[in-house]
Formats: sequence, structure tokens, C-alpha cells
Amino acid sequence: MACADLTEDRLLDGRVRLHQPRQGLRAGHDAVLLAAAIPAQPGETVLEAGCGSGAVFLCLLARVPGLTILAVERDAGLAALARDNAARNGWAAQVTVLEGDVADPALRRTLPRLHHACANPPYWPAGTPPPGALRAGATHAEAVDLAAWAGFLAHGLAHRGSLTMVLPAARFDDGVVALQGAGCGSLALLPLWPRQGEAAKRVLLSGRRGGRGPARLLPGLVLHGPDAAAEPVLRGGAALPL
Repeated sequence: MACADLTEDRLLDGRVRLHQPRQGLRAGHDAVLLAAAIPAQPGETVLEAGCGSGAVFLCLLARVPGLTILAVERDAGLAALARDNAARNGWAAQVTVLEGDVADPALRRTLPRLHHACANPPYWPAGTPPPGALRAGATHAEAVDLAAWAGFLAHGLAHRGSLTMVLPAARFDDGVVALQGAGCGSLALLPLWPRQGEAAKRVLLSGRRGGRGPARLLPGLVLHGPDAAAEPVLRGGAALPL
């Protein structure tokens, strides 16, 4: 991508430098919150599907040193940008970005043993058309096959490995079915409230491969306003345990 088509943004109060497309799929709070919810430890391997320009795995690396990241992105331009962003932040040696689609069985068979997997599946709010160059790659939330995403993410997970997604709140039920269908239990759902008293627009959903514990609905997190509790996560890089 040409430099004129990119913006340089900072996440986690400047700890992460991110070049991303000026228009189209852009990272924001969803990426930071998803990274905060992954219970990774130094030395572990994490898979991200649909990594875009790399915001999620970069925020995760800023919080947890010594991880190995395997990321998958079907758009060649975004995959190259994710590699560049990893290098720009000093983590090129820890990151591998593959070009591929979660629906490709051959790609699934190449996955190594994983400790954790995550995704922010692509979606577009109703009535917001994707801009020019990214039109073919974008999809409405209703069209994303969450079962395919969950199956891909869970394929290489070790027993009790975590699978975490950030989803539109309207699709949390589809997400639960998808994770359970991929062999994940011990589910946890965290509503993300824009402001106190407002309905959640996003949720974080997590499960464990082979988990057999009861499902849990966690206290929601307020993102903005005087009652906001998300500041340590969004700016300070704090973990968000599920």
C-alpha cells in the first residue's frame, strides 16, 4: 500500500505503533480489548485469524513478552502491512503472518500446536458500505460463518487452550453455538457497554478446548463516560481476565 493510503496510529498510550489503511477495515477499541482478554503467558504460541494490519497481536505482544504469534490474513496487502508493523515495533522475529483463508482445509492442516487462538471476524454495520478496494473482502456480520472461524481457530488448540472472539452483541448466540461446535466449553461472555445504562454493542466470548465447566455471564465493562472502567485496559495495557 502507498504511504498516502495509510495512517500512523498509536495504541496503548503510544506503546504500539500501527500503520493501517486510511479507509476500510481499521483497528480500534475492539482490537485492544480482544488482546487484553487472551490469557497468554510468556513462551506460548497464539494464533490470530483475520489479523488485518496486526493491531490485536501487537497489543498482545506489548503486554506479554516472549510470545510466538502465528497470524492469518487473506488480503495480501494487509498481510504485508501486518508484517511491516511487527517489524516497526521490534517483534518481527516473533511473528509469522500467512496469507490464507479460514475456510481452506489445507491451511488448517498446517497449524502447529497452539496455546491460544483469537479473532475479530470482519463485519460491517448495516447501512455502512465497504469502500472501494476492500469491497470484495468485507462482509456484513450476518454473513460471517462463525462456525468456520471457530473450527479453524480450535483445530490446533491444545487441551484447555483458550479461544477468544470479539463479536457484535447481536451475534453472541451464534458465537456460543460456534465455539461449542468446535469443541470448546467453559464459556465466558463479557458485555461491552458503550456507556452506563446503554445496551452492549460488542461482547467478548471465550472458551476452553475440552472445557467442561459451566458457562458464565460476567459483569459488563463500561467503555466511556464517568463510570468507565476500561481506561486501564485501553490505555494502560492491563489484562482483562475472562
